[in-house]
Order: sequence, then structure tokens, then C-alpha cells
Amino acid sequence: MKAEALQDRMLNALMPELHARLPDSAAPGKWQQRKSALMRDRLVSAAIDCLVGDGYPGLTTAAVATACDVSRGAMHHHFQTRMELVAAVVDHVVYHRMRTFLADYFDAVSRRTDEPMIELACDAHWRSVQTRDYAAWLELAVAARTDAELAAIFEPAARRYDAVWTSEMIEAFPQWREDWDNLKLAHDFTSAIHAGMLLHKPIFASEDRLDRLRHFAARTMQRLSEETSSGA
Repeated sequence: MKAEALQDRMLNALMPELHARLPDSAAPGKWQQRKSALMRDRLVSAAIDCLVGDGYPGLTTAAVATACDVSRGAMHHHFQTRMELVAAVVDHVVYHRMRTFLADYFDAVSRRTDEPMIELACDAHWRSVQTRDYAAWLELAVAARTDAELAAIFEPAARRYDAVWTSEMIEAFPQWREDWDNLKLAHDFTSAIHAGMLLHKPIFASEDRLDRLRHFAARTMQRLSEETSSGA
């Protein structure tokens, strides 16, 4: 399957309603709808900035209205409650986290020379966890541990991300079709270690230390892939 088709399929499986809206955002003859969609996107983007900058408690409709210099009435026209805004942020972060990773990964594949595929994928994943969307993802994940209302929104979306990503990885790595358990293990290991590395970054205070750990994780996944291919 071609990269574009795989990306489209995965994103549609993840968030069909959001994915269907994106191509129409610039549709001619629908200026009012487009204007409304642009304002909604602006508000969601500002909400993500509030979330990343001030944590989950800082994500409020009042803070977002102030950041966008819009009235409370205009804010409530798009999001009547804080949790409606939170739900839009969750959808955006979950969708764009995968969209950004896939675009980066397939671009790296197209420029690949001698790099092993698994190491290339691990490098792309590491780049993806250093994005604004992933920073927002972490804030939501941590806050959802103690906020039941947020958990009811975030956890189903996060599980859907995991299910779609895991089920579609077999298309990206066909050589692992005969060893599905190890494929999932590689994904889980990489996701867990990269999240931990990001959280420990201020503590490690050393890019060299992070690079050593990142390369070790990538080589570990590559060895697992080679063992799988050889039937070891």
C-alpha cells in the first residue's frame, strides 16, 4: 500500500469526522462555514498553548478567549463549556499526533539510504514526542489520572489511537507479519521508553545521555527485528 493511502486510511480510522472535515476547510462558496472553522481552529490552538504552558488547570474558556482576544460570547458560540473545549483539544491532539508522525516517517522512508527500517521508525517516533501536540498529550494523560471527567474523554481517544496504530503497523512493517506479538512489543517498548526519556530530560540534563539511550532503544528494536526475520 502506498504511503499516502496508508496515511489516509489510518487517519480516517482514527478520527473519521475530523479527517473528513479537513479537505473542506478551504472549499469555495462556503465562506461563513470556513470563517467559523478557522475561528474554531484558532481557539483550539490557543487552548493547546494554554495546556502546554500552564498545565490542565490553565485550560479554561476564559484563558482561551483572552489569548485570542475574543469576547466570552464569541467563545461560547463555539464552546459553551470547558469540557466541550477540552474534548476538541483531545481530538486535535490525538489526530495531529498521528498525522505528524506519519508524515515525518514516510518522508524519512522516501529519503532512506542504508538506515535499517526499525531504527528509522524509532528516530521518527522520538522526533514526534518532542512536538507541541505530544507535550499536550502528556499533560492530558497525567491530568486524566486524577480527573474522572477528563479521563472519560481522553482515555477512549488514547485507546483508539493505540488500537488504530497497532493494527495498521503491520502495513508499515510487513516483514513482521509472522510475529505479531513482537511487533506490538516493539511498539509498546518504544512508546514507553520515549515518554520516559522526555519526562526525565530535565533530570538527565544531558543530550549525550539521551542520545545514548535513544540509540540503545533503536538498536534493541533492530535486533528484535533481525531475530524475527531469521526465525531465531
